[in-house]
Amino acid sequence: MISTFQAIVLGIVQGLTEFLPVSSSAHLILVPWLFKWPEDPGLAFDVVLHLGTLLALLIFYWREWLAMVMSLVNGDRVQRRLLFMLIVASVPGAIIGVLLEKEAETIFRSPVLIAGTLAALGILLWAGDAIGSKKRKIDEITLFDAILIGLSQAFAIIPGVSRSGATITTARFLGIDRADAANFSFLMATPIIAGAGLIEARKFFHAGLTAQLGWGFAASAVFGLLAIVWLLRFVRNNSYRSFAIYRVALAVLVVAVAFARA
Repeated sequence: MISTFQAIVLGIVQGLTEFLPVSSSAHLILVPWLFKWPEDPGLAFDVVLHLGTLLALLIFYWREWLAMVMSLVNGDRVQRRLLFMLIVASVPGAIIGVLLEKEAETIFRSPVLIAGTLAALGILLWAGDAIGSKKRKIDEITLFDAILIGLSQAFAIIPGVSRSGATITTARFLGIDRADAANFSFLMATPIIAGAGLIEARKFFHAGLTAQLGWGFAASAVFGLLAIVWLLRFVRNNSYRSFAIYRVALAVLVVAVAFARA
């Protein structure tokens, strides 16, 4: 069983990296690997970390979700259209995630392979953020855009890709504004995280809660909320280039440590 300190650190890591485009799954594998902690804290801990980030999403975006739900009644076409696009974008990731999640997590858990996916997506993020005009707003996302962004989210089952990284990168290639690329990414993450968390949560309810689970959940929720707020403010005046550089630098560090330990 992991310690309380390790639970808090991993909760912080999950909260920050779920929303920053740097891959939470990669960090949750690499942090224990780098510090030689137990690499598998268990299903229950993984689930509560994701439920913590779900709480962060619901706290930040509750007004948007309420407006979209109410649009089914009050006829707000803008909000109803956004809800439809989010549903369309969520379907590919949900289907592929259910079919391939176990295989992807088994095959791609090698730190060196994770380094490769971190670097590759980092380069794509840099390119997508830099190429062309990126002024389209969230209410201008088309059905084609939603399908492509949804397909890119499906690749996030591979550690190192990153759900937010893949969807933000695709949105940027499609010409979506930096902040709205993040907003659409976070909104579409809500049903995916909720669905996955609730499905897995059934498996450990009988085991009961521990202090480590509680600390992990709290840290994930608090730092997840901070990450959302900070990122949306940061990209108003800055590019995603710094995250691309971070991904490549982390990949180099991982490869160096792997070869030093070999």
